[in-house]
Amino acid sequence: QVQLVESGGGLVQPGGSLRLSCAASGNIFRLNAMGWYRQAPGKQRELVAAITSGGSTNYADSVKGRFTISRDNAKNTVYLQMNSLRPEDTAVYYCNVRPAILTYWGQGTQVTVSS
Repeated sequence: QVQLVESGGGLVQPGGSLRLSCAASGNIFRLNAMGWYRQAPGKQRELVAAITSGGSTNYADSVKGRFTISRDNAKNTVYLQMNSLRPEDTAVYYCNVRPAILTYWGQGTQVTVSS
């Protein structure tokens, strides 16, 4: 059974930083590209960053230069370092394989950027 558990969200002031973690169980992690997605209120879920099994990365234009995705294959964990956060980054953040599989969505972790 596949399980993805996100953590690390919280309330942060504009300009602040957070580091999200996603722990993966099951046999999905090592060979799959992984992605961080987010969904803001009233908006569709969007891909924020992705990383291949070999470590190649790509980012949405809105977060390029501010967010960094990484993975630790030994720990079956993918990370999202978020710097220079803006109010428009407020959303629930999820991880999933890339492309996403419907049944893999977890609870997500809330990120709120506000003064």
